[in-house]
Amino acid sequence: MTTINHWIDNSQQLAELCEQLQDATELAIDTEFMRSDTFFAKLALIQLSDGEQCWLIDTPAIEQLQPLTALLNGPQLTLVFHSCGEDLEVLDQVLSVRPKKLFDSQVAAGIVNIGYSMGYARLVENMLQIELGKEDTRSDWLARPLSDRQKRYAADDVLYLFRIYKLLLELLEQQQRQSWFAEEMLDLQRVAAERREALDYYLRVKGAWRLDALSLAVLKRLCEWREQAARALDKPRSHIVKDNVLLELANNKPTHMSQLHQIDDWYSRSVKRFGEQVLQEIANVDHNDLPDELPQPLSRAVSDVMKKMRVSINELAENQAIPKELMCNKKELESILRTTVEGKCVWPVRLVDGWRGSMVIPALQLVIDSSDAL
Repeated sequence: MTTINHWIDNSQQLAELCEQLQDATELAIDTEFMRSDTFFAKLALIQLSDGEQCWLIDTPAIEQLQPLTALLNGPQLTLVFHSCGEDLEVLDQVLSVRPKKLFDSQVAAGIVNIGYSMGYARLVENMLQIELGKEDTRSDWLARPLSDRQKRYAADDVLYLFRIYKLLLELLEQQQRQSWFAEEMLDLQRVAAERREALDYYLRVKGAWRLDALSLAVLKRLCEWREQAARALDKPRSHIVKDNVLLELANNKPTHMSQLHQIDDWYSRSVKRFGEQVLQEIANVDHNDLPDELPQPLSRAVSDVMKKMRVSINELAENQAIPKELMCNKKELESILRTTVEGKCVWPVRLVDGWRGSMVIPALQLVIDSSDAL
């Protein structure tokens, strides 16, 4: 298959391309970016393909990127990704792109039971019997000029993706799972929105469940402060203050700089830079507006019930030819068990309203009903 690759590196070329593609209804897309010591990713390249041609857009070289934003936000356009989580984040941060229609080939491959969370190269090999080179996976994509090999690698990421997209559409239709897939795409957009907001990060801090309500309020406030600082300074969260340090600060609630210098994992330079701000944030915590304490880990007996639930889910997934990982996740199982222990089982919305419910809920209910630990 002969494919034409175009290198786009100025505003006029980009404007002409976007005008050419303005009526497109489906495009494969990928991004190359770098993020090592910054909060925000540095977008190095955007690749687009309509299945016949590939366009490599040198975003750092182009001053006027607005036409690209307008194109990618088009209401009629389906953007085809493979494992789109980070791509969505980068496109939103750099270009304010929030696609109206998504197709993620990784998710589709799971729905049609080709494989769960399969990497792009493996999926290409599985579906097209083409082996892609991996030499440029860790390239410095911000360096210029890019080599011909890098450009070929980048183009392959969208050319074969478009072909896979067409095949997956057929399989979804054959298996009558289009509605399942559509539901998963809506969920992906919801997750992307939650990641944008970075709400309630404190709930993700390892060990937070050990804190009392006041300490948890301190942790919540410090996490919110760190988020603002990381974005303002364009530094990773851990470069401001690490999670484990925030946990120690929340637990001990220091009031003087001398106490901060005694924290092992907080570098003195960072203490000098951020210490006063941290102390002020701790002092400003509202003692009359405390969050609910986090639940304790599940007891051993209840954890054993969760293991039985997983066995049931695995059997169900095998019978239905669906990867088990798509059926019900650990967080959902834990939520089901906690509410059951408290006296009334509450099923997660994703199970009640979604395609999984008619299969998953009865299987899990059987396990609950047969358990003496609940």
